[in-house]
Amino acid sequence: MSTNMKEIEFQAASYEQWKEQAVSALKGKPFESLFTKTIEGVTLEPLYTQEMLLEKLGDQLEKQVSTIRTLSATTGLDVAQQITGDSTEEFIANLEESLARGNDVITIDSRVPFTWDNSIVGKLADYLTEYSFKLIIQNENDPILSVFDKIEEAKRAEVEGYIVSDQAIQLSNYPKVRTSGANTVKYHNNGANAVQELAIALALASKYAGQEGSYEKFASKFFVNFAIDTQFFAEIAKLRAFKVLWKAFSSAFDAEAIAVPIVAETSVRSFSKVDVYVNLLRAGNEAFAGAIGGADVFTVHPHDVLSRPTNQSTRIARNVLLVTKEESLVLNVQDPSGGSYFIESLTADFVKEAWELFLEIEEAGGIDAYEEKLTEQIDAVYADRLKAVETRKASLIGTNIYANPVDEIATEENIQFTDVKRLAIPFENIRREFAAANIKIGILTFGQLKNFKARADFVAGVFATAGVVAEQSDAISSMEEAKAWLNNSDFDYVVVAATDDDTKALVPALLEGKRAGLVLDAAGKYKEEEAEWTAKGLNGFVFAGQNIIEKLNSVAASVKEVQR
Repeated sequence: MSTNMKEIEFQAASYEQWKEQAVSALKGKPFESLFTKTIEGVTLEPLYTQEMLLEKLGDQLEKQVSTIRTLSATTGLDVAQQITGDSTEEFIANLEESLARGNDVITIDSRVPFTWDNSIVGKLADYLTEYSFKLIIQNENDPILSVFDKIEEAKRAEVEGYIVSDQAIQLSNYPKVRTSGANTVKYHNNGANAVQELAIALALASKYAGQEGSYEKFASKFFVNFAIDTQFFAEIAKLRAFKVLWKAFSSAFDAEAIAVPIVAETSVRSFSKVDVYVNLLRAGNEAFAGAIGGADVFTVHPHDVLSRPTNQSTRIARNVLLVTKEESLVLNVQDPSGGSYFIESLTADFVKEAWELFLEIEEAGGIDAYEEKLTEQIDAVYADRLKAVETRKASLIGTNIYANPVDEIATEENIQFTDVKRLAIPFENIRREFAAANIKIGILTFGQLKNFKARADFVAGVFATAGVVAEQSDAISSMEEAKAWLNNSDFDYVVVAATDDDTKALVPALLEGKRAGLVLDAAGKYKEEEAEWTAKGLNGFVFAGQNIIEKLNSVAASVKEVQR
């Protein structure tokens, strides 16, 4: 065999050969267990090959890649850090600070603690003539819109920016200000999946195009506004899919597609008030997905944005995107994920599903007519997401798993995000409930460490999500010792952690002599013994796969009941 690297050849393995090896490695588990179904209903394969992709897309693959690469509105990624401040003076100081430290797009949510009076609006007008901007407003009468009356008429033609609203805004003599934005963020915050967001973007575009009457006039004012979640590959595919869908949408108007900007921001529906620094990691993941997917303008929300962002947290958030731009070098490559068998396949799946939903919306009379049904569909997706988090089929690190029980929850609320259906809210509420109830929780560990450790750790982890440190006994080795420990302790609630055989022996005996006012559970699932044990006074069970929130609420209610 040649030792020259350039001359070494490896035999290519077929999908069937790989599948054969995978089946062998599964040791009896079905091959189908390697397939994953996304929240959008798309089935992910365990392996993607060139042959599979070509069979699926054929000539459409080249068209898909070409469309995505040609319909880019910009060649870079602009940093759009949101400006905050408790007073007009602090606001202007923070604005100037952000521009000096890498902010490209002045980003303002009009819901601020101060009043948009003539003084602050006049100062803001000076900045908007020099810098691009993104204004998030509530309606066409939002007081911040008076800033456009303050800009000199001679300068208005060169003013560039975006106005994010739930409706198209009429603004005369500002040809470079995009005022018709498909704002999908509010739907995203209510739980919408990627396919729904894409279909909504097209439905809103159809609505605004109809209001303008001319595709060219509409397209010159249009942009799309997405929130980017933690599902890294799905979010990349979502942004890429929009460009393909936009071309199809334009074709329906018999028009050549004009590249429109993709404005994006990190999602806060996965943000938590528990272990808030994990939000920083989520934001970094989302920002990187946005950059790879082809966003043109991006906002990274600070990790403490749900309560009260600080100057430091805002600076860190801005630097997340600056590192992505300037250190990763990912923007030096056009469409960096293009050609990936997986990403191209997922992009095509999203295009197909989103276009079908868009047509359904249009056939119903447009997005306004379809709103009630759309709400029902999004609510169903949100319920699925929430259930997955509450049962730990999906992870919220630091919140529903690997939680720090001594973490404190910020009491302040940022009014800009109070309506977001965040997945962490039930866990934040349960922490508050357990803190108020001051329930003392113990774990009775029986036998050798290797026999109870896994279950004891699991139980401790469950109660850590409620902000409770569950105290473990030493390794108890006899029935009498277990009874004595249980009845001499001052716990309100105790979970027995042992092997199945030891638990089956322990529970009936412990129930016989259990002191009044103590709530007892067992770690594990015991279907055959459940009816008998619960009839004798066992409260229930703690096991993997159960709804943690329902279980914790049940424990709190049981303790409260016996303490009456």
